[in-house]
Amino acid sequence: MTVLGVPRTTRARRRPGRAPHLRVLRRGPRPPEDRRKDGPERSPRVVVLTARVGAGHDRAAYELAARLRARGAVVDVHDYLDALPRYGQVIIGDGYGFTVNRLPRFFDWLFYALEHRWDVRGIILTFLTFSERTVRRWTRDADVVVSTFPLSCQTLGRMRAAGRIDVPVISYLTDPAPHRMWLHPGVDTHLSVTSACAAAADAMYGVAVRPAGPLVGPAFSRAHTDADRTETRGSLGLGDDETAVLISAGSLGLGDVPSLVSAALTNPAAHVVVLCGRNTTLRAELDAMPRVTALGWRDDVPALMGACDVLLHNAGGLSVTEALVANLPAVTYHPIPGHGRANATVLADAGLAPWPTTPEALAEVLDGISRTSPLSPWPTDPDGDVAEIVLEAAGQRTAVAAAS
Repeated sequence: MTVLGVPRTTRARRRPGRAPHLRVLRRGPRPPEDRRKDGPERSPRVVVLTARVGAGHDRAAYELAARLRARGAVVDVHDYLDALPRYGQVIIGDGYGFTVNRLPRFFDWLFYALEHRWDVRGIILTFLTFSERTVRRWTRDADVVVSTFPLSCQTLGRMRAAGRIDVPVISYLTDPAPHRMWLHPGVDTHLSVTSACAAAADAMYGVAVRPAGPLVGPAFSRAHTDADRTETRGSLGLGDDETAVLISAGSLGLGDVPSLVSAALTNPAAHVVVLCGRNTTLRAELDAMPRVTALGWRDDVPALMGACDVLLHNAGGLSVTEALVANLPAVTYHPIPGHGRANATVLADAGLAPWPTTPEALAEVLDGISRTSPLSPWPTDPDGDVAEIVLEAAGQRTAVAAAS
């Protein structure tokens, strides 16, 4: 059987277990003496590749970096788009939101083609080779490299398989649904948020994906008191008897968000709180609607989730993970094309988020929402913490280096 272009038996034997141009997102402290030290006692060096395509990939990367630094690792976080030619940065970075909102049928076709059309996938993968020189420079002194973005996963996997990267490579899938672009036979370890994603990857591709839990800030799992909830609801203009429906459309305000709002308002008890991200046009459009509170970019999302009764989403990315951690029920409605629909399918099949398809069905689901008995309980005990898995891989690398 062939999986991702590599015979499955061979693969099984190999595996043991908006922004300015050329911007580095964030770099950790790099003491000069630590760079000169060799041997098992030096701090592990981790490179994380993300991309400024929405905010989900970045947030996961930064959270992983924070956990690793708290454990003594030296961490560099790089934006993969900065390794591509300028026109590639524009097409991938700026083109994502434009395509989803303005050309949804094309985006749906592209998502399908990258999954099933070798010729389309080949064009993209060939273009990604332009990133390899910069990626090689970024990863030269690393003990382990982690990707939270599918295209950087492809580049790292290919370089690892060709011997141009000689340290372990880990891919962390931020989406609930796996996709061929998230997976590469050269990657040493694939990680996912939930067991639902891992099961889907095994069923669809025969690829082992290890469920390792969420990469979200600790504030999402912090309990909010009744006083906290009352204060936040008051600041949002929410009544005590209203069902607060939190809509998150990502940092770009993707999809037909007004349709989500209108459908939620079908329930007469609903008051909709919309996170419009940086989409000021969307916020202005929604702010004039009754029983709607439209918000821009917010840093207090954990408090908002603690104050609301349900998350209504259309993409299934990081916001759903955050809601699961916060014990906030999640519901999918009118998902965006491509990965939005794929994520909706996995979430619904796993019982993590229902997917009503009509306003009437949505109103009925909202009537049954209860935070004390949520529709989307956290589904699985993680198979190890992500940071610990990364450090384990780094430790294996440094142990081999010390012995050689």
